[in-house]
Amino acid sequence: MTTQTIKIVAVAIAMVVLALLVPRSGNFVVLLATRAMTFAILAMSLDILLGFTGLASLGQAAYFGMGAYLAAILVAKYHVGLGWDFWLVVVLGILCGAALAAFFGLFAMRATGTYFLMITLALGQCIWGLAYRWSSMTGGDNGLNLGARPDFGLNLSDPIVYFYLVFAFFGASLLLLYLLVRSPFGLTLMGIRERELRMQILGYNTWLHKYVAFIIAGAFGGLSGVLWAYTNGIVTPETVVLTTSVDALLMTVLGGAGTLIGGAIGAAIVFGLREYLSTLVPWWQYVLGAIYVMTILYLPTGLMGIPARVRQYLRSNREQAKKKLVSVPS
Repeated sequence: MTTQTIKIVAVAIAMVVLALLVPRSGNFVVLLATRAMTFAILAMSLDILLGFTGLASLGQAAYFGMGAYLAAILVAKYHVGLGWDFWLVVVLGILCGAALAAFFGLFAMRATGTYFLMITLALGQCIWGLAYRWSSMTGGDNGLNLGARPDFGLNLSDPIVYFYLVFAFFGASLLLLYLLVRSPFGLTLMGIRERELRMQILGYNTWLHKYVAFIIAGAFGGLSGVLWAYTNGIVTPETVVLTTSVDALLMTVLGGAGTLIGGAIGAAIVFGLREYLSTLVPWWQYVLGAIYVMTILYLPTGLMGIPARVRQYLRSNREQAKKKLVSVPS
C-alpha cells in the first residue's frame, strides 16, 4: 500500500474507534469530544488557507462567530431551529459564513504575508466589536441562550445522539475537504503556496483561486459556529474573540499544517490538555504555551510530521552504516 492509502486507513480506523469508545466513556468525555470535533472543523477550514494555500489568517473567528450568532439569534429571538428547521439553520450558517468571507476576502486578498495576517485580524475584531456593542441583537456581554437542543425524531438533547450528529458533520467535512485538496483546484492551491509567480506564468488566476479558498474556509467556519452554539447552549462575545482564531491557528500548527486531520488532532490535544491541566495547576496556560513553542521550534511540521522525521532518521542511519562498511579496509 502507498503512504497515502495507509494514512486513509489509519484515519478510518481512528474514526471507528472514536465512534465506539467515546459514548461508553461518560457524559463529560462525550461533551469534550463533541466540542473538540466542532472546533476541529474550524481548524480544518483554516488549514485550507494556512496549509494548502500558504495564507496565515487570524480572522477565522469571524465566520465561526457568524454561524454561532446566527443560530443563537434564530433560536432565542425567532424560535427557529428547534425542530426540523435545525437543518435550515445549518445551511444558513454555512451560507452566511461564506458570504462574510466573500466580503472580507475583497479586502484581505489585496495583501500578502504579514499584511494579510493583520488585515484578517482587524476584520475579525470588527465582528467582535459588533457582537459586543449591538446588544439589542446579540445580548452584549450576557450573550444569547439557546435553551434545549432540537427534537425532530432525533432527540439532540441526548448528549450521545448529539455527539453522533457532530461526528457525522465532522466526518463529512473531513471527506469533502480531502476531496477538495486532492482535486485539480486543491493542487493549484498547493502550487500557489509553493511559488505563486510560477503559477501566474503558467496562466492560472491565482487571485481567484485564493479568493475561492477563502470563501470555502469561511463556509466551513460558519458550520463549525452553528454546531458550537448548539453544543454550548449559549453564545457570547467570547465566541468571536481573537483567542478563538489563535486557538484554531495553533491547533492546525500543532497537528500539522497541510494535512487536514492534523487540525483535528491538534483540537483533541488542546481540549484534552486544557481540561486535564486545569484540574492540576492554576498556571496550565503556561504549560500549553510551552508545548506550542516546543512544537514550532523542534517539530515545525507538527505531530503528523513525526513519521516522516522517523523515516528520515532511520534512512540517515542506514546510509551512515553503509558508508562505514565501505570505508572499512578488506
